[in-house]
Amino acid sequence: MADSLASQIITAIGGPENVRSLTHCATRLRFELVDASKVDQNSLEHMQGVLGAVPQSGDRFQVVIGGGVATVYENIMHLPEMAGVGGASASGDGQKSNADVKAEARSKARGKVAWLDSLFEYLSDSFRPILGVLLGASIIIALVNLLISLNVIPNDEASAGWVFVKAIWKGVFYFLPIMVAYNASKKLKVDPWLGGAIMAMLMTPQFTGLMDAKTTTCVENAALGTKSCMANIFGLPMALSDYSGNVFVPLLMAAVLALVYHGLKRIIPESVQLVFVPFFCMIIVGALTAFIIGPIGVWVGNGLGVGLAWMNTHAPFIFAIIIPMLYPFLVPLGLHWPLNALMLMNIQTLGYDFIQGPMGVWNFACFGATAGVLFLAVRDKDKDMRQTALGALAAGLLGGVSEPSLYGIHLRYKLIYKRMLVGCGLGGVVIAILGWLFPSVTAAGQTVHGVTTTAFAFTSLLTIPVFNQMWVYAVSIAVSFLTSFLLIITFDYRTPEQKAEVLARAAANQKTAVSSVEAKGVAPAAATVTATKTEAPAAAATTTVVNAPVAGHVISLDETGDPVFASRALGEGVGIQPADSTVVAPVSGVLQTVAETGHAFGIKTDDGVEVLVHVGIDTVKMNGEGFDVKVKANEHVNAGDNLVVVDFDKVKEAGYSTTTLMTVLNTVAFASVTPKTGVDVKAGESVIDIQR
Repeated sequence: MADSLASQIITAIGGPENVRSLTHCATRLRFELVDASKVDQNSLEHMQGVLGAVPQSGDRFQVVIGGGVATVYENIMHLPEMAGVGGASASGDGQKSNADVKAEARSKARGKVAWLDSLFEYLSDSFRPILGVLLGASIIIALVNLLISLNVIPNDEASAGWVFVKAIWKGVFYFLPIMVAYNASKKLKVDPWLGGAIMAMLMTPQFTGLMDAKTTTCVENAALGTKSCMANIFGLPMALSDYSGNVFVPLLMAAVLALVYHGLKRIIPESVQLVFVPFFCMIIVGALTAFIIGPIGVWVGNGLGVGLAWMNTHAPFIFAIIIPMLYPFLVPLGLHWPLNALMLMNIQTLGYDFIQGPMGVWNFACFGATAGVLFLAVRDKDKDMRQTALGALAAGLLGGVSEPSLYGIHLRYKLIYKRMLVGCGLGGVVIAILGWLFPSVTAAGQTVHGVTTTAFAFTSLLTIPVFNQMWVYAVSIAVSFLTSFLLIITFDYRTPEQKAEVLARAAANQKTAVSSVEAKGVAPAAATVTATKTEAPAAAATTTVVNAPVAGHVISLDETGDPVFASRALGEGVGIQPADSTVVAPVSGVLQTVAETGHAFGIKTDDGVEVLVHVGIDTVKMNGEGFDVKVKANEHVNAGDNLVVVDFDKVKEAGYSTTTLMTVLNTVAFASVTPKTGVDVKAGESVIDIQR
C-alpha cells in the first residue's frame, strides 16, 4: 500500500530525525529542522495534497496544505517514527550532536534578518491558534448586521435577546488579551496558563472598578473617545486603562514574563519550582504589567492607531492604495500580523477600524486572480489546477483566507502577480475616491473618509455587511476582483512552456480516454469522432513536415541538456545549434503565444498541428535583452516569416545555451512524429516528419 501523505511529507522533509519541532497554522505545517538542506523541495511541491513548499531563514520550512492542515498535522504526530517530537523544540542537557552545533552556527549567521523573522514568527504564533474563533465571531457579526439592515431583527441593544447575541461574539474580542497572552507565553516556552492568569488580573471587575473609585483621577481623551485614569496604589501612581481587546499589552507582558520565568527556573531548585516559579512570576510580572507594561502597551497602540488614522484622514489616496499593494508581499512572508494587531487595536481604542476596507481590496484581487486561473483550467481541461483553484477560491470567497491561493497557485506562477497588482491598485483608487466622496459616520458621530468597520472581519463575501458604507466597499472589491479575473483570462498566467505542457498533458489524457473507449468495444466510429474533435476542417492543407526555424546543426532533445524537453513532456522534436541570428516560422499558422521576452513562440497550423519554438535554454531570465521580436500574438504567419532576430553572442555572454528547441506539442494526436537529427540545415528545410 502506498505511503500516507503524512509519511511522504516526513520522508521529503529529511526524516523524523531532521525535525526539531512542528506546529501548524490555518493552512501550513511549520517545521523547525536540524538541517534544511536535507529537504527534498521538488518532491514536496509535486506531492499530491501539498499546495507548496516554502523555505524560510535558517532551518525553518513551511509546507502548505490548505484547509485540511490540522488533519495532516495530527496524522504526522501519530506516526510511530514521530514519537518524541512535539509542538515545541525539545531541549536536553546532554551533549550536543553535530547537527545541533551546525544548526546553532547557522542561527548565529542569520543576524538581523533572523531576528526579524523570529519577531514576526512570535506575532503570528500568538494570533494563529485563535483565527478560528475570530473568523466565527466575524461571521456572526456580519449575519447580525445583515439581518438588521433587512429589518428582520430590531437594532435594540436594550432587549435581552440582543444582549445575548452580542455576548456570543463580544466575548471573543473582550477576552482577546487573555487568549493572546496564553499563545504568546506558549510560544516563548512559558507556562501558558501563567501568562493568561496575569493578563486576566487586569480584566477582573475589581481591577477595572478602580477607574470608578473616588480617589482615582480620570481624564477624557476626546480624540480617541477613551478615558485615562490615575490611581494611587501603596503610594505609587498607577495609570488605569480598559485592557479589553488590547493586543499589544499581552505581547509585551509575555516577553517580560519569559525573561522572569526562565530566570527563576535557573535559580529555584527543581523540587519546588511548581509552587514558587508561578508565585514569584505572578507578583513580579503582575506588578510590572499593571504599573509599567500595561500603560506602555496602551500608549504604543494608541499612538499607532492615531498615526494611521491621521494618514487615512489627510492622505487617504496614499493610504487606500498602499495597503492593498503591500499585502501581496507581506502575507507570504508572514509580515501582515502587525497590521492585524493594529486593526484590533483600532477597534479597541477608536471604536472602529479603517484598515480592513483597503485590505479587502487586496483579498478580492487575489481571489479574482484565482477565479481567472480556474476559468482557464476548465477551458484547458487542466484537472489538477481546476481542483486546486476551486478549493482555493472557496476558501477565499467564503472564509477570507488567501494562503491557499498564494501558496497553491500565485507564487508558483509569477505572472499572476503582474495581473493581480493591477487589480489591487485599481481597487485601491476606487475605494480612495468613493471613500472621500462618501465618508463614513462612526457610532460616535465622527466623519471618516474611507470604509470603516467596528468588527475584526476576515474579508470574504460573508462579511461584506460589517462594513460601514457597504456599497463603497462592495464596488471597490468588485472592481479589484473583476480586474484581476479579466487580466488573467485575457493574458494568461503561464509562460508559453507552462501552457504548452498543460495542453500536451490534456491531449495525452484525451488520447488515453479514446483508447480506453476502444478497448471496451465501443464502435470505432464513435472513437473517431472523439479523436478528431481537435482536428481542423477537411479543407485545410495537411501538414506533413515541420521546417527548421533557424540554420544550424540538428540534435535530439536528449542532447539539449533541458530535462523538460528531453522528457518529451512538451512533445517530440529537435534541438538546433544555431548558425544564424534570424529565427523564422517553421510552419504556417496562427501565433497562439508570443512570449514578452521573445524567447518562445507557439504556432497552430490550420489543420491542428501545434508547434513550439523555444530560443535558447533559460533565456526567459534575459527579460528580452538581445531579442528583437518581429511578430505579435494572434497574428497569422507563413512558413519562413521572421519571428525574432537574436543576438546569440549576448546570450552566450549571459551564460545561457543558444540551442533552439522545437517540438510538436500535440504529438500524441498523430500516428508518428519523426525528428531528423545529426544533420546541418538551413532555415526552412524539413527537420520533422508527421504521419497522420
